[in-house]
Amino acid sequence: MPWSTNELAELAGTTLNTVRHYHRVGLLDEPDRRYNGYKQYDISHLVRLLRIRRLVALGIPLGEIPGILSSDQLPAEVLETVDDTLRTKIEHLTQAREEIASILRNQAPADAPAGFAPVASRLSDADRSMVHLYSQVYDEATLTDIRDMTEADDLDLAAEIDNLPADADEETRQRLIDGLAPVLAQNLAAYPWLRDPGSRLPQGRESGSAEVFVEALVELYNPAQLDVFVRASALAQERVLTLQ
Repeated sequence: MPWSTNELAELAGTTLNTVRHYHRVGLLDEPDRRYNGYKQYDISHLVRLLRIRRLVALGIPLGEIPGILSSDQLPAEVLETVDDTLRTKIEHLTQAREEIASILRNQAPADAPAGFAPVASRLSDADRSMVHLYSQVYDEATLTDIRDMTEADDLDLAAEIDNLPADADEETRQRLIDGLAPVLAQNLAAYPWLRDPGSRLPQGRESGSAEVFVEALVELYNPAQLDVFVRASALAQERVLTLQ
């Protein structure tokens, strides 16, 4: 007996819109119509639709399906291409699941930079924003160093700097500088690349990336915080040079 479009879709386990889409893209031939104008599908349409759905379930692009259905053999290169695509998707999904598990385990913000969930609670919003920028250009080895430095941060000192008002007085600034400089000096000694961060940037992107970092620092931190960073960095470099 002939079937309507709704009945065909139900028999194939799909939707009316899917059947109509396959008609529009030429995958499924239009059936004859009854005297009243309604379409009447037969077993050939059902089998064709089931074969299409099987190939779609395997991840075969719709554009490849007409050629496949017109041949008794499935081109191996098509399957190999689909398999490569699926493998990449699986790798991305597996990584995403691992990141989600880490975010939940560490009760980190959902937008914690990749790999930084264990130390995200130590990062201010501004720090987290900077790490997102770093993640766009630095390699995994450099990001690992940044994570290690974050994990070793003095939380009390970091909190004071995070909450430092833009009009902080000189005494407060100097106290924070004196506390931050030894930490930065220790980092400079442990991670020599910090003396020339541009050396870790991708070739050809040194200038542009550096400009973005500088602009981000000015945008994300207030004048007092920037003053503390600059003066503490200078003092740390002096200490490192003195020890050499």
